[in-house]
Amino acid sequence: MNEYIAYCGLDCETCEARLATVNNDDELRIKVSKEWSELNGVEITPEMINCSGCRIPGVKTVYCDSLCPIRQCAR
Repeated sequence: MNEYIAYCGLDCETCEARLATVNNDDELRIKVSKEWSELNGVEITPEMINCSGCRIPGVKTVYCDSLCPIRQCAR
């Protein structure tokens, strides 16, 4: 199984949060934080946009690490 496919089915290889992390791209972090803040109705800061992938060892976004019920169940 492709380890870049998250437990929920998201393709982490194409996720902008992961791309910003892997490429250390602060401008992409700013873009993603603005988009996600609007979509979710909460403040998401650029500093929160760090993720190596759902099933990959390393850093996760706050949601993926501790709030995603699918990931919590699968792990």
